[in-house]
Amino acid sequence: MNDKSIGWNPWHGCRKVSEGCRHCYVYRQDAQWGADSATARRTAQFDLPVRRDRRGRFKVAAGSMVFTCFTSDFMLEDADAWRGECWQMMALRRDVDFMFFTKRIERLTEVLPADWGEGYDNVTIGCTVENQEEAERRLPIFTQLPIRHKVIICAPLLSRIDLRRWLDRTIEEVSVGGESGPDARIADYDWVTDLRQQCVEADVPFRFHQTGARLLKQGRLYRIPRAHQHSQARRAGIDYKIERHTPLSND
Repeated sequence: MNDKSIGWNPWHGCRKVSEGCRHCYVYRQDAQWGADSATARRTAQFDLPVRRDRRGRFKVAAGSMVFTCFTSDFMLEDADAWRGECWQMMALRRDVDFMFFTKRIERLTEVLPADWGEGYDNVTIGCTVENQEEAERRLPIFTQLPIRHKVIICAPLLSRIDLRRWLDRTIEEVSVGGESGPDARIADYDWVTDLRQQCVEADVPFRFHQTGARLLKQGRLYRIPRAHQHSQARRAGIDYKIERHTPLSND
């Protein structure tokens, strides 16, 4: 949406809920320090969006894109006591855009703020689906929810996925990525290009944001270092952009 993007993790830690969580990067990183990833805890940056400097100005500049809760899940049950304050900060900072992804989309109606209505204009919600099973379970719920800005995240991509029945003008982007880490499962490039074709047919923006660590392409398995997984995806040159939509990230 803009050139100013920051991360905001009001809490850290999550519990695994589906196959896409098996090799979670948060668990992998926490393991290096002996931390318990399954225990959620508020972080020191909990109130980041509303912090002010000595002159009384917000430290998060107007026009920023705030990638929210990327070391947990914003819908995590263990964070129910804290989420209300986060909704309030999002409502207060209407001059800032917030984005979060979730594997718990079925919980959204239980935890929405009273003033949500059809959604906050400055909040984008992404529903994560890693395989056809989760697409069938999550997307019928997601597509019916009152959300102003919706994206579908196919990551880590673990199988071929047919999204056709859910692709319409309410979906602002489909973003696809493989799995990272030493135990990453293979992502087949044919699955990626098939999703792209589905998006082209439905006139929905498509983005290949990450190759993953193991990419199968034309019968050859490529092992791609973490540092190059985003850039190699961009080099594929298969993103599908539509002028009526606003780009949703600056990877």
